[in-house]
Amino acid sequence: MITREEIIKILEGITHPETGQNIVDGGILQEVTVGPENKIHLTLVFRRRRDPFAKSVAMRSKLAIEAAAEGADVEILIREGEDAPKPRQHEGIKNVKQIIAVASGKGGVGKSTVTANIAVELHKLGYKVGVLDADIYGPSQPKLFGVEDYEPWAEQVEGLDYIVPAKSNGVKVNSIGFYIGAEDALIWRGPMATNALKQLINQTLWGELDFLLIDMPPGTGDVQISVAENLSLSGAIIVSTPQRVATADVVRGMKMFQAEGIGVPVLGVVENMAFFTPAELPDHRYYIFGKGGAREMAEKEGVDFLGEIPLIQAIAEKSDNGTPVALGSSEEESYYAAICRKVVDKVTK
Repeated sequence: MITREEIIKILEGITHPETGQNIVDGGILQEVTVGPENKIHLTLVFRRRRDPFAKSVAMRSKLAIEAAAEGADVEILIREGEDAPKPRQHEGIKNVKQIIAVASGKGGVGKSTVTANIAVELHKLGYKVGVLDADIYGPSQPKLFGVEDYEPWAEQVEGLDYIVPAKSNGVKVNSIGFYIGAEDALIWRGPMATNALKQLINQTLWGELDFLLIDMPPGTGDVQISVAENLSLSGAIIVSTPQRVATADVVRGMKMFQAEGIGVPVLGVVENMAFFTPAELPDHRYYIFGKGGAREMAEKEGVDFLGEIPLIQAIAEKSDNGTPVALGSSEEESYYAAICRKVVDKVTK
């Protein structure tokens, strides 16, 4: 006769296709009972209502048990929605006070540079800060923090393996960029990318952090939705350029965070590359990408405008050298400092 412990061991081999976690560690398996005549009852609880994988996970569980216990009579109760427990997590994420997503509707607006500099500003204010590079297809944080040569290693704590993040200028950094070659292309479907990201979040030894900034990939795909649904985000910062085509995409990104079932507060909008001022003409502003488009969009959508960052050569040069401009004290740095103070006020008041 099969035992309860043996059944649990079997079910550790059944994974949810979307999360990549086995149903035991993922919190889906809620109850196992073994009765007379090998009558087995399972309760599987799925956090998502109408989970498209619920029936297939249940069927695979049933077949796996029946293959191991000849003559077993397996009954499975499926429950979906808010009664489901949260997945069993590594301790790393539990010690993070504030998790903030930095997102954009489209690529090329400087979202990663904004993330890195806000992180440095937070550290300068005395906070413990981490950055997770969730831009699976275009990781930039290793270069921005000058840690491209970092080789991740694991440390075991209470039987669980954790990835030790890089550390640069007081900020802890983990990125998919550490695990692939600089010229490698990631050809991953949504579930694969989502699973990789969840491992980076939950299996990183963040330690105690006041802020974890998540550099999100652009758009509103599987990875973005997964982060918004599965993490207790304190809020989202939206980055855009003034261009109309950029702000139109940003609105879609904002709506994703505000959608029913996600409900992540949008902390505000940052307008990057707002204008250009030549060094030899300090009183002149050239609005290369249009004027005030992101500010107007924020006002129209009823969210706060956190500030504007001009197009400055020093920001690009220092980013390329792995030394975020926020490390110094300059006019360029002051733009990020002002935005950072607004963010802190919003999440700590």
